[in-house]
Amino acid sequence: MPSGTDLPFRELALEASAWPFEEARKVLARVERKAKRGETVKEVLFETGYGPSGLPHIGTFGEVARTTWVRHAFMTMSDIKTRLIAVSDDMDGLRKVPDNVPNKEMMTANLGKPLTAIPDPFGTHESYGHNMNARLRAFLDRFGFDYDFRSATAMYKSGVFDDALLHVLAKYDEVMDIMLPTLGEERQQTYSPFLPVSPRSGKVLLAKVVSRNLEKGTITYIEEDGSQETVPVTGGHCKLQWKPDFGMRWAALGIDFEMFGKDHQPNQGLYDRICKIAGGEPPEHFVFELFLDDKGQKISKSKGNGLTTDEWLTYGPDESLALFMFQKPRAAKKLYFDQIPKAVDDYISFLEKYHSNETSAAEKLENPVWHIHNGNPPAERYPVSFALLLTLVSASNAHDRALLWGFIQAYAPHANPTDNPGLDHLVGYALRYYEDFVKPQKKYRAPTDKERAALSDMALALDKLGNERDSEKVQFEVYEVGKAHGFEPLRDWFKALYEVLFGQSQGPRFGSFAALYGCAQTAMMIRAALAREVHAAP
Repeated sequence: MPSGTDLPFRELALEASAWPFEEARKVLARVERKAKRGETVKEVLFETGYGPSGLPHIGTFGEVARTTWVRHAFMTMSDIKTRLIAVSDDMDGLRKVPDNVPNKEMMTANLGKPLTAIPDPFGTHESYGHNMNARLRAFLDRFGFDYDFRSATAMYKSGVFDDALLHVLAKYDEVMDIMLPTLGEERQQTYSPFLPVSPRSGKVLLAKVVSRNLEKGTITYIEEDGSQETVPVTGGHCKLQWKPDFGMRWAALGIDFEMFGKDHQPNQGLYDRICKIAGGEPPEHFVFELFLDDKGQKISKSKGNGLTTDEWLTYGPDESLALFMFQKPRAAKKLYFDQIPKAVDDYISFLEKYHSNETSAAEKLENPVWHIHNGNPPAERYPVSFALLLTLVSASNAHDRALLWGFIQAYAPHANPTDNPGLDHLVGYALRYYEDFVKPQKKYRAPTDKERAALSDMALALDKLGNERDSEKVQFEVYEVGKAHGFEPLRDWFKALYEVLFGQSQGPRFGSFAALYGCAQTAMMIRAALAREVHAAP
């Protein structure tokens, strides 16, 4: 990351238009407002939240990554210390036993209790909540995120939230005036922002509160058996309903920035009002769009109709997932396997442009790779694209790295797995992606008479090119053959090439493929395709 003394660079950051800079300027303006009021800002706090009833998911990665980019953008503009707090809502009562855990009978017997009060069904941690928290930290550590982990249970019990909770108790009626209009008529009859943790059953209760004692800081509620019980609202004896909890936490921790999904947007004003009641100033917000599955339906953890982090990273590098999260965060995007090749190649293109001598310092700040790599993108270049690698696997029927590297090094002699580790990783991703997604979908067809004549001439043109590795020269000949045979528009010619030769309707530039695969080998492939009577996937 550029140093704080790099003033020209800082000035560029203050004018940059990439969305993390736009959000960071909102935080900077917040700090300046506080300074004008005479407040001393020693640290700016960014927050993300996590519901640990299930495993961390791809949305968790997206939220933490995006918040990290805003934080980094702010650090480029200001020398004020920053911190990212990752909060686990592990005091929530377990409402449903997850499908992917053992010892379901034990879990069922503990329904309603805080996640950190339920024995660990895996038998490895102090509680189920502690297990899920450990998985969250391992997940975040895997990507190198810099964060300060906080357990909601620990904060409730240690008194971190006590002052804010007493503010909520003191303005109980005001909170109810905010919350009741958002509830159905039946729920209104028993609703309370406070959820007592029963000293009898240990459950987090959705209980009716019958009285409050502001002097003692207690509530009296109706227990499950109909009797009354009095507990303090502090010290972990109560927690707040999730909507009031959102705003109370901002106040208690002094959060300056938090982003959340569009599903939270209707509640944003509610969160802000609760935050003020709890004695705080609402943080700056950023609302991101939700992901869609391959059918355009909203992704749901319960439905499992999306893509997991591990699934994405089986077929593409971390940087491709990061780029997918970076681009157009306010637009709904399809999150499915067919997004991976494009994300990989977009990353390669952005990295190439970043290192171009023609790219100015201001343009570098707008480049996603600057944000993805915290201001220090790697120097590695990629002589071939992921799309080309996939087509190369398809054409060569390669099943191992050595064969693919043979083609790559014939095209780019200086490339090798040691000096190009990123490319070597792409080779492995390409082999897996081809086997699992491309090969099963292949559907070859026979050429028309017009296409057969053009393909024959294309093979002859490639013969004449010999060992040519200049993709532009090869592409020129591809265009010439297509024009000579009257393809209008020319994309019909390229479509024919891919459908007849590769069993797919599109691919990378054919000239680039032939230069990589070898003109002579491509000519042989064309003649073999023309000789086939039945075009089935090899």
